[in-house]
Amino acid sequence: MTRVAVVGGGIAGLAAALRVRELAPDAEVVVLEATDRVGGKLRQQEVAGLTIDVGAEAMLARRPEGVALAHAAGLGDELVHPAAGVGAGIWTRGAVRPLPPTVQGIPSDLEALAASGILAEAPVSHPAPAPADDVSVAEFVTERVGQDVLDRLVEPLLGGVYAGRPERLSLQAAAPQVAALAPDLLAGAAAARERTYQQPDAGPVFACVRGGMGRLPGAVAAASGAQVRTGAPVRDLVRHGDGWRLTIGPAHDLDELDADLVVVATPGAATSRLLAELAPEAAFALADVEYGSMAIASLVLDGEVEGVGTGFLVPAVEGTAIKASTFSSHKWPWVAEMAPGRTVLRTSMGRVGDSTLLGLTDGQVVERSLADLTAAVGPLPPLLDAHVQRWGSALPQYDVGHLARVDVVERSVAEVAGLEVCGAAYRGIGIPAVVANAHAAVDRLLATA
Repeated sequence: MTRVAVVGGGIAGLAAALRVRELAPDAEVVVLEATDRVGGKLRQQEVAGLTIDVGAEAMLARRPEGVALAHAAGLGDELVHPAAGVGAGIWTRGAVRPLPPTVQGIPSDLEALAASGILAEAPVSHPAPAPADDVSVAEFVTERVGQDVLDRLVEPLLGGVYAGRPERLSLQAAAPQVAALAPDLLAGAAAARERTYQQPDAGPVFACVRGGMGRLPGAVAAASGAQVRTGAPVRDLVRHGDGWRLTIGPAHDLDELDADLVVVATPGAATSRLLAELAPEAAFALADVEYGSMAIASLVLDGEVEGVGTGFLVPAVEGTAIKASTFSSHKWPWVAEMAPGRTVLRTSMGRVGDSTLLGLTDGQVVERSLADLTAAVGPLPPLLDAHVQRWGSALPQYDVGHLARVDVVERSVAEVAGLEVCGAAYRGIGIPAVVANAHAAVDRLLATA
């Protein structure tokens, strides 16, 4: 019987394990997770007696891989979408203003943009062809539609995903939809919006599992039939006969596991260490991928907050502590049903290169969140309970040239028979993109086994 070892029990590793089960049902699959739980950045916590997500709380529904994974894990009937008719905003220029339709921040409806008051002046398009080589998002956008569009629309949208800075983020890797709008970004965005209107079956943009996205990892692990070992960090990975030998566990109690095939689904730094001798080019390339840290403050208020939509983003130029807030009980009907008469919300803090979070206590994170929220939406009901979840080195930064680095990693790993890598460090950090990357890795691995 073929044994496949999956190193890493985040959503990438679990999706890889389930993919092995689908393509090779007779294989033995072992998932090795260093921490005491699977799920990575999908996690739940009890706050004021409510079980809520303190990690990722949604996934793109218009990209199929995440939704398909939920179905494969038996949660298809539990998929839900945000409340209809309740929009999000941007807190800028002294008010929370309605977010107009955009393509990754490039406005696609200039009338809605003007009505929002987000920009002081209407943007002017300066058409220019897309560059042949990768450039930063900031360089590409400012040259074509100006600094204000970058600062107050593009940056907050990308900052919420990557915790990164547009001066560093790769256009090709982080904003391919924006690149595709060239040469005229405003005209291209308007045309993209028109095409969406012509697809009435496009469906909602986002989806969640009723009860929280944190339910997904356990369901995927169960559906995979894999043996899941937590508290099992992989210390070493070496050739052993025609397969592999993995050294596992704490330094004082090491164990070994032999496997025929291995999928490494850990963050860049951990993967780099494991590949140092096996695929040095890949290891060096992965070592160059920086990660950003963030914190999510989950708050439960004793009362309802009126006149606020599903939440708002905050441009970095505003200089606030928080970069976004989601009013979960406004966004998700299942949360509202669970917490009648209360408001459940969350804020996020942290951008790459900003060390402020490191010096704050959890109480200070909550205090700053409440201060910014009050400034944005007015007086709040009393706080019942709060939880701060810190995600250290959680978000890989897709700097300029990122896809070229990924090509190096994939070519280097392809030269090592029986080994593959996957995860958020490569070709997308949202759940659907990570699942797609895991599936592609397993497909390659089993095709050459």
